[in-house]
Amino acid sequence: MDDSEFVLNQSSINPYILNIEYAVRGPIVANAQRIQSELDAGIPKPFTELIWCNIGDCHAMGQKPISFLRQVVALIVDPSLIESDSHYPADVKQRARRILDNGGGLQYSSEMLGLPVIRQDCANYIQDRDGVPCDPDSVILSTGAGEMIKELLQVFARLQPSASTVNGLQYGVMIPIPQYPMYSASITQYNLQSVHYYLDESDNWSLDLSELRRAYDEAVGKCEPRVLVVINPGNPTGQVLRKDVIEDVVRFAKEKNLFILADEVYQHNVYAEGAKFYSFKRVSKKITKWLRGALALHRLGPEFSTTVQLASLMSASKGYAGECGFRGGYCELLNPDARLQSLLYRQLANRGCPSVAGQAILDVIVNPPKPDEPSFAKHEREKSQVLGDLKLKAQMATETFNSIPGMRCNPVQGAMYAFPSIELPPKLIEEAKAKGMQPDEMYCTALLEEKGVCVVPGSGFGQRPGTYHFR
Repeated sequence: MDDSEFVLNQSSINPYILNIEYAVRGPIVANAQRIQSELDAGIPKPFTELIWCNIGDCHAMGQKPISFLRQVVALIVDPSLIESDSHYPADVKQRARRILDNGGGLQYSSEMLGLPVIRQDCANYIQDRDGVPCDPDSVILSTGAGEMIKELLQVFARLQPSASTVNGLQYGVMIPIPQYPMYSASITQYNLQSVHYYLDESDNWSLDLSELRRAYDEAVGKCEPRVLVVINPGNPTGQVLRKDVIEDVVRFAKEKNLFILADEVYQHNVYAEGAKFYSFKRVSKKITKWLRGALALHRLGPEFSTTVQLASLMSASKGYAGECGFRGGYCELLNPDARLQSLLYRQLANRGCPSVAGQAILDVIVNPPKPDEPSFAKHEREKSQVLGDLKLKAQMATETFNSIPGMRCNPVQGAMYAFPSIELPPKLIEEAKAKGMQPDEMYCTALLEEKGVCVVPGSGFGQRPGTYHFR
């Protein structure tokens, strides 16, 4: 049967899907899976095992689960253990009962935005983190942060060509380069326009206001920029943004009337001396307080905290928990106008409800054992062990790459990745181009096939022309 005879074929599929690329699970990973199958079948290779470094899955790399998290979820999965098994500490049972008593049984659907009791716990966590109030009604739970990122971008989508323009132009989404490729893939899927701003590798991958202005100014006339994505701590680059840089971003977003999408899923992963995580919400509130007099003096309009629209994202997959498979996340949505909120909620209703198991694991992360509870000491010990190991690995990765001729790596300040630059010989670059490959893709393919190490080429994340990297 010819392909054209099928109802679903290349000519009938959503045309925007055809251009999606996602390097983290791309051709090199597919090649690695083939090699793994051949190793399992006893086919000789230059190595005896594969080292998988293509994705930030902590437990797949040997990290042990946090006991308290898994224990609470175990009791939610099998509530009979609460009464019948004395093995579990009292605070584990209390957490499980609280979630179960508030509709958190895995056999039930939850409310569209997530269980109210967990949204309240997320709001308490945000309030404790930032020192400013958080309304639980502004918190939306999701099946991983990735789901919510796609939902937010889809709000800006105009999928039909007749409705895809404003003043004849597509909406634009400003994304950092290098970036996490889910952003570029989703932007393509929803027929939006990517607006690239480059992170400064010479300044440890920091974000520069003049570069934001350059990218915005060059995009005007080609698209209508509407969204500004910032990933902090950075993926794939591992930087932690300074407070003054975040202040610049908030001012810029206000000036250009941009919606900030703050990807803060690695907020617990900060290792470098002197580095500290500041949420966009916290900084915008501080700016408001600091500039209140100047705003009145120069009549610059309402305060930042009531005008800048912001979505802040956190995930159970990262941090010290690393629970990728449970798919739990939250979004705090600030300053949505009533119409936007109504439309977003209508869209979210179409998804059903977020994973209840993911909601449960997220709740334990934002509401961990208290100092007077029996699980506190063990939980703190395990948490410190995980973050201490990640800090050590970050230092080891940085030092090792910088000891190799032809490689250079900025200090890994946070997140879970190193993004070293590599010097490639002109002959390899020419050969790669002749084969229709990116040079760093060819390098990473050779690294896989000759040494058994699976990494993702920098071209899959974006990079300045003429530079080459891998994550």
